[in-house]
Amino acid sequence: FNKAKQFRRIATRYDKLAENYLAALKLVAIRIWLRGNESTS
Repeated sequence: FNKAKQFRRIATRYDKLAENYLAALKLVAIRIWLRGNESTS
């Protein structure tokens, strides 16, 4: 969760609707996961 806080939109809860916030959080999780896989390949 701390890595997700680096993204301003997540840290400030820019999206007021729970659906939009969850979608943004999922996108951040995918970006973090891809960065992790990129460095191991």
